[in-house]
Amino acid sequence: MTKKVLFVCVENAGRSQIAESFFRKYGGDSFHVTSAGTTPSSQLNPIVIQVMDEIGIDVTQQSPKLLSDDMINNSKTVNMGCMDKESCPALFVNDVIDWNIDDPKGQSIEQVRIIRDEIKLKVLKLIDSLKDEK
Repeated sequence: MTKKVLFVCVENAGRSQIAESFFRKYGGDSFHVTSAGTTPSSQLNPIVIQVMDEIGIDVTQQSPKLLSDDMINNSKTVNMGCMDKESCPALFVNDVIDWNIDDPKGQSIEQVRIIRDEIKLKVLKLIDSLKDEK
């Protein structure tokens, strides 16, 4: 049985997209991963696209998606963090893992690289913990 993992944030334009990309790369075939936002942006953050490209991960085919009840049901859900507390996904999701990672929106490329690397480490630890649950 495939485990479902869902990464959520408000705009689904940065952090959750990075996490989804890393999980796709390192998670293997026993997982189905997606990301979504409570108020999705119209496009991915261009700096996120750039910093992911720097490490050989192409996210240009990904797009922000609206969080739905169907996505939440039966998924291990990770909330990336919230600047906008009123539309924070953690308010709508039970049993959520909250990573509280800075939003790359408006950040310098150097800061977005740090955020990217932090997300990678957390994703790798999450993959290990989910594999241990089997």
